[in-house]
Amino acid sequence: MDEFLVATSSLDFDSDEVQSFVAEFKTLEHKNAQAIGLYNKVRDGFLYDPYHLDLRPHALKSSVIIGKKRAWCVEKGIVFASGLRALGIPSRLGYAIVENHIGVDKLTEILRTEKIVFHGYVDVYLEGKWTKATPAFDIKTCALCDVDPLEWDATSDSLFQAFSNKGKFMEYHYDYGVFDDVPVALMNNEMKSYYPHLFDGSHDNSRRFSFKHLWTVEEI
Repeated sequence: MDEFLVATSSLDFDSDEVQSFVAEFKTLEHKNAQAIGLYNKVRDGFLYDPYHLDLRPHALKSSVIIGKKRAWCVEKGIVFASGLRALGIPSRLGYAIVENHIGVDKLTEILRTEKIVFHGYVDVYLEGKWTKATPAFDIKTCALCDVDPLEWDATSDSLFQAFSNKGKFMEYHYDYGVFDDVPVALMNNEMKSYYPHLFDGSHDNSRRFSFKHLWTVEEI
């Protein structure tokens, strides 16, 4: 389990920012309670925002993301996994291709498909087994989408809201598996394969939707 407990480039839990973020949970006696408390804090502490994405290594660090008010699923997964390791709980980062069916008209228009590539979740090791958790959708976002917040009990997988009053909410099409750190190159290459138009430079600084990647050229 050592490789899933160490600090990495993205899971820099040895930073002051992450240590401060998880400090309140260190006083809890049971690891399950620590993990659930952290899950809820990550889920609801950042407004889910899939409209401003930065796929560069320096942006995909838990110490950096913690300073934000909005975050997308990959960023929330990084903070959760990093915080778990800070608490001595093994964690892995998981990614999948999913399809949303509610509240994503704007995103579908931008991506030109309903498929969301590299949707992030976290694999957590507790009580002798791995369970999956997805702290992506905060309470406010769920209310707008007419679905219940996704709960996680630290003992069973919690991956997606399957149905709402309006029908199917999310389904998984492909699972990339789990990683000890963010697979930055794979993420960039997969998104370029599915969303080539996002890599033409026209979305770098848009207020409506911004997208930065490994090949983004910053203006001086």
